[in-house]
Amino acid sequence: MSKYSTEFKLKIVEHYLQTKCSKKSLARIFNVSRSDVQKWIALYENQGVEGFVSVYTNYTVEFKLGILNFMIETGTSLIETAAIFNIPAPSTILRWKKLLEEQGVDALQSKKRGHPSMKKETKKTQLTEGSQEALLAEIERLRMENAYLKKLNALVQKERQSQNAKKHK
Repeated sequence: MSKYSTEFKLKIVEHYLQTKCSKKSLARIFNVSRSDVQKWIALYENQGVEGFVSVYTNYTVEFKLGILNFMIETGTSLIETAAIFNIPAPSTILRWKKLLEEQGVDALQSKKRGHPSMKKETKKTQLTEGSQEALLAEIERLRMENAYLKKLNALVQKERQSQNAKKHK
């Protein structure tokens, strides 16, 4: 549930459009934050009244990356980008950006929330033993495991060498 009603938001936007009053003074008049006023005006300009109807959405990784690329390519602000794509909170985009920078693309994958289901989950596409897909998946997993172990071994050897160098000094 939104803190402010759609009617209230529309009232502020209409007041802005009719009077061309500054966003700062509008915020003072209606006793709301300037950033809220700025966000509502941008939403209205890009989405119309539908922009005020918020619906929980689970965004795909591709969608998140598309929004971040759009923001970089066009130079739009967080508020403008959120308004264009009808994302309720501009801070959501900022969180995606930080996740991408700090942890990579995999961090943008949506996590399941809530308690796990008590039902046994069935896989939609079960790979039969020996099928080509299963074998390719196993090969890929083994390659990743091998690469990981090689890196780990190199780090251990490097650590040993640095310890030996310290002992000889």
